[in-house]
Amino acid sequence: MLIFKDILSNDEMISDVYDLKEVDGTLYEADCAMITIKKGADVDIGANASAEEASEELEDGQETVNNIVHSFRLNSTNFDKKGYLTYLKGYMKAVKSKMQEKGKSAEEVASFEKRAAAAAKKLIANFKDYEFYMGESMDVDGMVALLNYREDGVTPYMIFWKDGLVQEKV
Repeated sequence: MLIFKDILSNDEMISDVYDLKEVDGTLYEADCAMITIKKGADVDIGANASAEEASEELEDGQETVNNIVHSFRLNSTNFDKKGYLTYLKGYMKAVKSKMQEKGKSAEEVASFEKRAAAAAKKLIANFKDYEFYMGESMDVDGMVALLNYREDGVTPYMIFWKDGLVQEKV
């Protein structure tokens, strides 16, 4: 299994367990699902309730969560358009710097810049449709993943910057 970590914050963002689709060589999209989780734990100690005693049932609450957000402990955050553009410029500059540190060629870095600019333009055009999620450490310099819904309005999917992720085999 591969875990994809944010190149800047080292937060786990996604894994290959989810069906990752590469978009324009720049982004990964992963379909998610809303799942129900129980708060608390089910404990079975093997005892039977006595017939004479009234049994008291524990009422555990349930919560519906996005499976990727829950699994990778992503944290919701908010941006206005101007704030997101400012963040994105800084993030792309930091990713470019990391790529150069890791010995990527000038052509690879130039290709990243061109692809990232085009992808950012598409994302900004639909800015109002996205929800924003940071990694577990809530590092303000780290990747902000985007959540949107497919055309059916029901199926959620998340978007990650491909060049901002590092693969780790586990």
